[in-house]
Amino acid sequence: MYPLLLKAPIKDYLWGGRRLIEEFGFETEKEKAAEAWMLSCHKDGNSVVRNGSLAGLSLQQAIETWGAEALGKKAAIFTYFPILIKLIDAKDRLSVQVHPNDEYALANEGEYGKTEMWYVVDCDEDAKLIYGFNQDISQGEFLERINNNNLSPVCNYVPVKKGDVFFIEAGTMHAIGKGILIAEVQQNSNTTYRVSDYGRLGADGKPRQLHIKQAVEVTKTERPARPYGDVGDVTLYPFGTVRELAKCEYFTTELINLDGNVGLYDNDSFISLLVLDGEVSLSYTGGMMKLKKGDSVFVPATLKTRLTGTAEIMYSHM
Repeated sequence: MYPLLLKAPIKDYLWGGRRLIEEFGFETEKEKAAEAWMLSCHKDGNSVVRNGSLAGLSLQQAIETWGAEALGKKAAIFTYFPILIKLIDAKDRLSVQVHPNDEYALANEGEYGKTEMWYVVDCDEDAKLIYGFNQDISQGEFLERINNNNLSPVCNYVPVKKGDVFFIEAGTMHAIGKGILIAEVQQNSNTTYRVSDYGRLGADGKPRQLHIKQAVEVTKTERPARPYGDVGDVTLYPFGTVRELAKCEYFTTELINLDGNVGLYDNDSFISLLVLDGEVSLSYTGGMMKLKKGDSVFVPATLKTRLTGTAEIMYSHM
């Protein structure tokens, strides 16, 4: 087994921009690159291996070729590949939306629910997003406000800056705002219930579908309890710093600000490396690869690697 350099599927949703093309170098014939699915085994977009003997296979096919050993025992408890990692360029604001938990999603959608984490890679000076409610409300009031187009007064609008972190537990209403570039780690799910889309029209010229019934059933209508923004313990090491971004039953994600070299090894889980800035060399028994901004690598469990360089890297595992 060896580290898999991945090619990301590109999604051209109407709210997306071109930063992923112009700044990260993603190649696509599409006019917009709203999302790049950097680590994905989802049916709606599977990452493809770019290097080595498995080049041309999807990530899912590569894992099936190697077997469960490549995932590690922590991922083995899940029915299918557990996480999905994206880069998201919101040139315009996204819909106000919510994702279900596992129980609801498995019963109604045939896939896992969606808890996720956002790391703000960059944003406009006046950027803001919606993170839950600014007060506790009832389910009945939530529905009434949706029907009366009066949801905004109870939305928790949060000004954001580069480096902010938000943990979006399933059931938390949210919306990425205009002018925000985000790295997202989430459960392997594509189930989204739209609460509001500001009356926008889709590619077919019709208003995009809303999912009011499902949203009301799954949304937590109390204020979010988790801290957000400039959060996450930072630890200083000889090679740089490591900041804890998220740790939950579904994934653990840290931000490595590397200036030197560090060995990486996990006996119990695969590792995902997403280079957000800078350049780095990744060495392993049998080879070495150069990585740059926008590169994503799947490292099989038990494989020892070493990173050398100056870079900002999002490091995720189970």
